[in-house]
Amino acid sequence: MTRAEFLTRLKRGLAGLPAAQIADIVADYEAHFNDAQEAGRSESEVAAALGAPERLAREQRAEQGVKRWEETKNPSAAAGAIFAILGLGAIDILFLLPLLMGVLGALFAFFMASIGIFVAGGVVTAVGPFAGPPGGPAVAFLLGIALMAGATALAAVTTLVTIGLVNGLVWYGRLHYRLLKPAIETQV
Repeated sequence: MTRAEFLTRLKRGLAGLPAAQIADIVADYEAHFNDAQEAGRSESEVAAALGAPERLAREQRAEQGVKRWEETKNPSAAAGAIFAILGLGAIDILFLLPLLMGVLGALFAFFMASIGIFVAGGVVTAVGPFAGPPGGPAVAFLLGIALMAGATALAAVTTLVTIGLVNGLVWYGRLHYRLLKPAIETQV
């Protein structure tokens, strides 16, 4: 594979990233080709040593997703980081995706449950004292407040677990990338 073919495939794999990031990444790989050429290696040797440009593009996308998550810590950045990391390899997706979807489904269920409990607590607080509950209006009012407080606590704990999960996936992605990086660098 020639330098032009390699860089074209790399750019195609990086499509969707900001143009400045794509230019920086491509410039780094052009520098690899230049350094190797000065050392007397052919373009095809360098391309073979670097590996598949599509794989390198997925690794770079994962790294950019992780950086975005670390900078903004919002749901969009979390989703971007998760999908970028999952894009690192088909084997990883076969094992991680079913597990991750189950965990994300459970977290979503906890969020929805906390919203439902909070709304129910609001209804009990507002309507309970007038419905003639056992124990009197004060008990109904306090029960509603307790339900709302419990729902808030459940939502807070679920948020902390979600952040921990995203950070764990980021750690996994970095570990994955660090394991591949020495193998790539020794071949170049």
